[in-house]
Amino acid sequence: MAMTSLSTTVDADNAGRVDLVARQLTESSRSQVRGMVGHGCVSINGVICPSIARTVVVGDVVSICFDSHQRYKEKKKHWDDRTFSVVFEDNYLIVTDKSAGTLTVPTDHNELNTLVDRVSLYLSHSRGNREAWVVHRLDRSVSGLLVFGKQEQVANQLIEQFRHRKPKRVYTAIVSGVMANDEGTFRSHLATGKNLDRYVAPPSSETELAITHYRVLQRMTDTTLVEVTLETGKRNQIRIHFADAGYPVLADPRYRTKQAKHPRWIRARIALHAKSLCFQHPNSGEVMTFESPLPTAMTKFLAGSRSKSK
Repeated sequence: MAMTSLSTTVDADNAGRVDLVARQLTESSRSQVRGMVGHGCVSINGVICPSIARTVVVGDVVSICFDSHQRYKEKKKHWDDRTFSVVFEDNYLIVTDKSAGTLTVPTDHNELNTLVDRVSLYLSHSRGNREAWVVHRLDRSVSGLLVFGKQEQVANQLIEQFRHRKPKRVYTAIVSGVMANDEGTFRSHLATGKNLDRYVAPPSSETELAITHYRVLQRMTDTTLVEVTLETGKRNQIRIHFADAGYPVLADPRYRTKQAKHPRWIRARIALHAKSLCFQHPNSGEVMTFESPLPTAMTKFLAGSRSKSK
């Protein structure tokens, strides 16, 4: 590989954007220079240039080291979005890792920049698909894995799987108090009040059956780390079940709020994370499993907690 090294000192005639200086120096096209910058071939005063938009002033030294026989293609820009990250994507669906504090879909208040909006915007920058179709949801203050369909038919097929309780959804939660049983199941009917709060109620035509399985992972002095598996996926199901049992999710602003407070939990989010999602691909039939690491807020809290002695 024959490398070519070129260098120039910026004067009053070529001060400005570094890509324009690089084009003059290498006699290359704009796209080729973009590729060189992306591959770290361009330096300003000995420091690799991070962007083609970087400006240079009189006296700056622009250096370029490149293979004159190579076609430098511009690197695809990394999508930077605080509301989500992409875990998996193909022509049919997209699996995202949602940040806490982000609504999945707008409410009656028509909020902007919800997760479905942001994912749809992301898809609009790719070829062909321009809209995300909602399959399931996470509460605003909960982080973790969500799948969207790229076409309505795909979303409907996934929704049908959820309706028949086929996908496996596993959460991690830190709850207030020390749970006595190593594992168990909450099974109750949930009703919705006028203020949209959910609560446990006797079975009726207006209630929904909710089933939550849990397993204790670690007991601390005043909190418990649990793994939660949903058999049904009703709104606020996990939060209601643990609060009703006397162990509200840490920092829950709605259910047993006083008990849910903890002096070392200073985040606005609650300590609940959708860590695992498993479903059957609607086109190939392949069983797909995705994992999301525990958020920093939860790992830091656990690191600072003392395990309860047996």
